[in-house]
Amino acid sequence: MHFGLRYANIGPLSGRVPSLEITRFAEEAGFESIWTIEHVVIPAGYQSAYPYSDDGRFGWPETLDYPDPLMWMGVVAGATERIKLGTAIVILPQRNPVVLAKELATLDAMSDGRVLFGVGVGWLREEFEAIGVPFGERAARTDEAIEVLRVLWRDDEASFDGQFTSLDRALMFPKPAQPNGVPIHIGGHSPAAARRAGRLGDGFFPARATPDTLPPLLAELNRAAEEVGRDPSSVEITAGSAFGMAEAERFAELGAERIMCPLMLPDLLTDVGAAKAKIEGFRSTIMDRF
Repeated sequence: MHFGLRYANIGPLSGRVPSLEITRFAEEAGFESIWTIEHVVIPAGYQSAYPYSDDGRFGWPETLDYPDPLMWMGVVAGATERIKLGTAIVILPQRNPVVLAKELATLDAMSDGRVLFGVGVGWLREEFEAIGVPFGERAARTDEAIEVLRVLWRDDEASFDGQFTSLDRALMFPKPAQPNGVPIHIGGHSPAAARRAGRLGDGFFPARATPDTLPPLLAELNRAAEEVGRDPSSVEITAGSAFGMAEAERFAELGAERIMCPLMLPDLLTDVGAAKAKIEGFRSTIMDRF
């Protein structure tokens, strides 16, 4: 079983000094990975419904710091040796996949193969409008971008002819350090996300799923994988946060290969000591017992 921390690049402790201290502490405590979150902008007065709350609003202040996840990971990678660096998630349809392929390949090469790339389709229409990407195209753009990333990471001369991206013998180096490219984990806990993971994902990260809501999502994943001739067991399952040993054991029984410690959310920690205490508490009550 692997254990990760979510989320490290949000709020008062997302600056360089606390981020490095917390990540190094987690690495020494035996955590396999640390994960980031993304919003480029949050337009004031947005009307889109946040899908993870009853009132459709964020459950934390919208003015929190959200450092760009890839830049944050680059800083942290240079100060650590073993801990993997994940995104949970990058809003993939908002990004140019060709530029993104180069950024991720560079980060993976310079971190000796420690990047885990979690992606989602996004929910905040006003953010898409600010960036200039049609909100209604986000699912199609996500699926195509995953293909573009893999072609650029795999092929020395990458060619691709899609709806949104065309490449003709494009050369992009360096390649990722990981032989099969950066693993792509599909985030989200909707049936559509589970199906996308089954069709296209190296992993599935339904961050909000509980031991009760995970089984139907895994059933969707399995069906989608089998329909395209994939082995469902090849998709690595990352469970959401475990708040006790009983919950962690249930996730493990369901086939989860990674369990998360909720580092910054739902609590908005403002003290490095509190973050370390949370990490140490999770290690002693859950990790050590595995």
